[in-house]
Amino acid sequence: MLTALILLVLGGLTAAMAPRILARSSWPDREPVLALWVWQCVVVAVLLCAVLAMALAGSAAWNSVREHLFAPAPSRVVEAYSLRPDGQLWAAAVAVLLACGGLWSAWMLLGEVRTSRARRRRRRDGLLSRSPRLPGEGPSSGDRLVIVEDDRPDAWLLSGPPEQLVISTGALRRLKGRQLDAVLAHEQGHARARHDWLLHCSGALARGFPRVPVFAAFREQVHRLTEMAADDAASRRFGRLTTALALVGLNEDRGVFGPCPGQAHVPVRVHRLLAPAGRMSVPRRLHTTAVAALVPAVPLLVAFAPGLTALR
Repeated sequence: MLTALILLVLGGLTAAMAPRILARSSWPDREPVLALWVWQCVVVAVLLCAVLAMALAGSAAWNSVREHLFAPAPSRVVEAYSLRPDGQLWAAAVAVLLACGGLWSAWMLLGEVRTSRARRRRRRDGLLSRSPRLPGEGPSSGDRLVIVEDDRPDAWLLSGPPEQLVISTGALRRLKGRQLDAVLAHEQGHARARHDWLLHCSGALARGFPRVPVFAAFREQVHRLTEMAADDAASRRFGRLTTALALVGLNEDRGVFGPCPGQAHVPVRVHRLLAPAGRMSVPRRLHTTAVAALVPAVPLLVAFAPGLTALR
């Protein structure tokens, strides 16, 4: 049971310290895609700690679990984990608690997906009523681009299948030339990177475990970093100034640039586009990517260390 305790402590420290460390770093705004990768690796490491601790606690509590989990392993490997019956009740409580947490996470994710589908269905029905088909036209669900009559400048991606880019006539009147192309490229960047699934997972974890710092920070950062990543995807094709002007054009009537902005991240995104900080060097980006990939490997190393030591 010592290994399971170490995993629980490791998971708790990671969940508490990782958001603070990343919040003090200045590079995520310069490298939003890399920052999303780091956040995902941290969250996976926390979840791995819980899953592995649950498996080891279950093995200490019930012989049937131990027989299935350690079936192909030699007896000295089982002995290395010190799975003695004297801690059975405590181990059973830990295993059940962690299993309930896993089921609750799955339920939250299912609810997030169902809510998203219902919201998407309502928006599709609303699009059909705002942009009705003329006699002889095909179904609107097959259109990649849908234009709706609305004086308010707006554009969004309606995830699919099929995915649809929706833009209002107000945006068409306000955005000039390549600015409209930049908006469409921004939404296409969301679609290509499958940001909707990142939003679903981060939202489910944050709603299921609101008091866990890493999950709350993960949801907040995913919303911010995915927008920055899509901004970069648009600016690479149409330029930073064009993308910034398009962003201002879509949001200037929403009060986001006043003294009390409703969406504080929009001015930050505009400033980031107009005054970009230098990107990290390629070796440093590769180094950060490799280090982040090793973070989920730490719980695996802790879990398998006693067994590997016994086989030496």
